[in-house]
Amino acid sequence: MDKIQFSAPCLFGIEGICADELKRMDIENVKAETGRVTFDGDFSTLARANLCSRYAERIQILLGQFRADSFEELFQGVKAICWEDWIGKDEAFPVKGHSVNSKLTSIPDCQKIIKKAVVTRLSLKYGKNWFDETGSRHQIQFLIMKDQVSIMLDTSGEGLHKRGYRRESIGAPIKETLASAMADLSHVRPFSTVIDPFCGSGTILIESALKALNIAPGIFRRFSSEKWECMPLNVWSQERQRCLDLVNHDAEFRAYGYDIDENAVELTMANAKKAGVEKRIYVQKRDISDFFSDAERAAVITNPPYGERLLDVEQARKLYRIMGKKFEKRYGYSYTVISPDSDFETTFGRIADKRRKLYNGMIKCQVYMYFKK
Repeated sequence: MDKIQFSAPCLFGIEGICADELKRMDIENVKAETGRVTFDGDFSTLARANLCSRYAERIQILLGQFRADSFEELFQGVKAICWEDWIGKDEAFPVKGHSVNSKLTSIPDCQKIIKKAVVTRLSLKYGKNWFDETGSRHQIQFLIMKDQVSIMLDTSGEGLHKRGYRRESIGAPIKETLASAMADLSHVRPFSTVIDPFCGSGTILIESALKALNIAPGIFRRFSSEKWECMPLNVWSQERQRCLDLVNHDAEFRAYGYDIDENAVELTMANAKKAGVEKRIYVQKRDISDFFSDAERAAVITNPPYGERLLDVEQARKLYRIMGKKFEKRYGYSYTVISPDSDFETTFGRIADKRRKLYNGMIKCQVYMYFKK
């Protein structure tokens, strides 16, 4: 098979971080676009990106791109794709997707046309008119943006932010991919000390540990494409072994988490154990007003409770004021805080040394970074 073209959708604002990560995996032709990163590779690339990407939301095979102003053009564009290279006679191929600012506005109608086109193509290739679809799942995804159609196959299954270690959470947890991006922005390294004074279910601490120890975030889970008939034997086992060989067991990383909720303390340690980093993480019940650290250097990274989580913006701002007093300018210390509050800096009491616009789910936020002495 020729080179496969991939698309990795990611949170808005971290496209560059995601692209740099893929380049470090020795992946070819990496290009950052709005809301996604594209790249080329083979089946080993497919497995590697799924296992190792900390920032992508999923890994898709980009099968075709064309313009469609009518359902007939959509049908013919989809039918021209070599679906028989990917989907076996008994495998399932459901369709879902989106249409934005395009003439083809009906999602159900687009789904039916795409499904019909795939069935027509496979019927001609396999000599059968009915497909039971009892085999492995090939999720077809489409995006029609300003009449430009992209047709993809999802290779991940569940979103890549679902690492497998967090089955339960406290309150409104930060997404794993976003927590990992904050660790990247905070320059977490194998020798780093990380502190989260609002640790919740421990996501920031765990993602920082996985990054510092170079543990692949997908090593704990499975992916839908592992069951595909077209996947060569041993690709997944070889890439998993590669991940294990790259773990940095000598890292000096340590992380400290605090929360006023005893359940959060217990849950953080339970999740850390599932992620295999419990020996690197220390958690205590502690209020933000009692925040202190005797570490020589540390990166404080946190997602403090705010209005939509506390249902009281003033309570959140009270916490920001306390943080402003406790997060002192100190040599060797940096502070990275995510918040949707446009008045955060005023309430915190200092203008950030650097800011970055990111999204926490559908909530538009800013990451405020303080690192100058």
